[in-house]
Amino acid sequence: MNARAKIVGLKKLKNIVRALKKKGQRIAFTNGCFDLLHVGHTAYLERAKGKNRVLIVGLNSDSSVKKIKGPGRPIVNENERAAVLTALASVDYVTIFKEETPLKVIAVLKPDVLVKGADWKMKEVVGADVVKANGGKVEFIRYIQGSSTTNIIERIRATCGG
Repeated sequence: MNARAKIVGLKKLKNIVRALKKKGQRIAFTNGCFDLLHVGHTAYLERAKGKNRVLIVGLNSDSSVKKIKGPGRPIVNENERAAVLTALASVDYVTIFKEETPLKVIAVLKPDVLVKGADWKMKEVVGADVVKANGGKVEFIRYIQGSSTTNIIERIRATCGG
């Protein structure tokens, strides 16, 4: 499948998920900003994909990232971030959402597995109730220490003196 064809609106994605589930496929969902894709992201997404699962990534829109991360973010626009994500073998579909959380997306898709970073383990995971109510589960994946977009931006600023 063409990488760009993996970027799908929520309405179409709902139909795709329904068809995949009828075929017995397990649907995993994760979300994030994925600004300045790095090794921490790729390792996380590979583990989120797991074995025999279809991985859907909910990507925060530019306006959503700005609300969460503040002015100056994202560095890379939503269309470019989505294109980079879809080029990864671990990512089957990407859908862009404008809200601050992916609750609406999760409620529509009802994935079998909701995947979050281990830093969410003691926090309330948005959509966990929806997934569990539909017989699914929440999985937590450990991050690679020191690997984050914020750290990369700080190193660039330190190197460039700004």
